[in-house]
Amino acid sequence: MTGSPADRLAVIGAGVSGCALVAQLRRLGWHGDLSVWETGRGPGGRASTRRSRSDGGRRLDHGAPLFNISSSPEPALLAPLLEGGWIEPWPGRLAQLDVDGALHPHPGDRLHGGRLFRGRGGMDQLCQGLLELAGGRVELRFGTLVRHLAVTPTGPWQLLDDGQQLLDEADWLVLSGTLLAHPRSQQLLGWEEPPLQPVARSLGDPQLTEAMASIAALGYEPRCVLLLLIDASRADHWRKLPFRLLEFQPAARQRWGLERLALQPLEDGRCAVVVHSTDAFASRHLSVYGAGSAIARLQPTQPSGEREQAVIAELTAALQQVLKHWISPCDLGDGPSKLMRWGAAFAQPPGLPAELMLCPQSRIGFCGDGLEGPGFGRVEGALLSGERLANRLVSTLRAH
Repeated sequence: MTGSPADRLAVIGAGVSGCALVAQLRRLGWHGDLSVWETGRGPGGRASTRRSRSDGGRRLDHGAPLFNISSSPEPALLAPLLEGGWIEPWPGRLAQLDVDGALHPHPGDRLHGGRLFRGRGGMDQLCQGLLELAGGRVELRFGTLVRHLAVTPTGPWQLLDDGQQLLDEADWLVLSGTLLAHPRSQQLLGWEEPPLQPVARSLGDPQLTEAMASIAALGYEPRCVLLLLIDASRADHWRKLPFRLLEFQPAARQRWGLERLALQPLEDGRCAVVVHSTDAFASRHLSVYGAGSAIARLQPTQPSGEREQAVIAELTAALQQVLKHWISPCDLGDGPSKLMRWGAAFAQPPGLPAELMLCPQSRIGFCGDGLEGPGFGRVEGALLSGERLANRLVSTLRAH
C-alpha cells in the first residue's frame, strides 16, 4: 500500500506505543506523512533515559529499567529490534526483599515473567530503534506541548499550542497516551477540561463518545523515583550487591515505602541507583513532581523546592535502612540527589476496549499500555497496542 500523498497522520506522544505505531505503519507499507509530537526532550515516555548534555557518561533509566515479553506470539517488532542491536537480553540478577531485610530468589511476576530485555545503552534505545525502523521518514517534534485540538467533520485535525497557534494539521490523529483525553489533566495541569473533550462533543461520534467515557474511567498508580549517581570511588560496594534489580515483598513495601531498587553500572565506573516508591508513598506526595521533570515545567506555579527535598530525604532514609548491611551511609556519595514522579506509572484494569482503539468516523485512534489485552500496563502491552492500531489503520485506509 503506497498511501495517498494527502494522507497525513499526527501522533501525540513518543512513548513506546507511539513509536511502535509509526514503525509498524512503515513496515506495512504506508507512506503518508507522519509527525510525532512529544513534550519531553526525546522519545521513551516511561521507558526513557535521563541523560546530561554536559556529562556524556551520565545515564539513568528512571522509568522502566527493563521490560518483559510473555505473550505468544511475541510482538512483531521484537525481532527487528534485536537484529538491529537496539535492545538486548537483560543480564542482571533479580531478588526480592522481605520485611526483615532478608533476600530471596525472585519468583517472577507480571513484570518479570517470560523473557527480559533492556535497551542497549539505555532504555530510550527501545524507542530510538522503533523510530529507526520507521526509516527516518518521520517528522519528530520534541519539547513541544500540544495544548488544544480542533477539527470539523470534513476538515483536518488541528494541533494548537498554549496560545492557540497552529502547530500542525493532519487527516488522522493518534493519542499514544491519555493526557489529552483523561480528566487527570485537570488536576495535573489545571486545565478546564481535557483538550479532546470539547472536540468529541462537537463531532457527535457515538464510538468516540464511548471511548472517551472508557478513558475517563481508567485508573493510574503514581510513583516517586529517587535518582542517585554514585561516583567511581564509591561504586564498588554497589556493584558487588547480589542483585541488579531488587523488588520488595508486600510487607516490606509497607514497612519502607519502597517497591523497587534498580542498579545501573555505567561504563566509566560510576553506578546509577534508581529507587521507586510505592503507590501509597507517591499518593501522599502528588503535588511534588521533581524540578527537572517535563510536567514541572508546565506547572502554573513554581514547585516547592523545600517539599521536594523533604521527599528526597525520606526516600534516602528508607534506602539507607534497607541497605545498611551492605552499604554504609558514606557510600551513598555526596552528589545531588534528584526526584522524579510518574503520575501515571501503571494503568489499572480493565483498560480501553480494543474495539474502541480506532474511531474511523472521527479519524482518531488510541494506543498505549492502557488498552486491554496481552501486556496490559507494561511495555509489552504498549508495543502490541501500537502494532494493532497500525494494522487497523492500514486496513481502514485501504478500504477508503
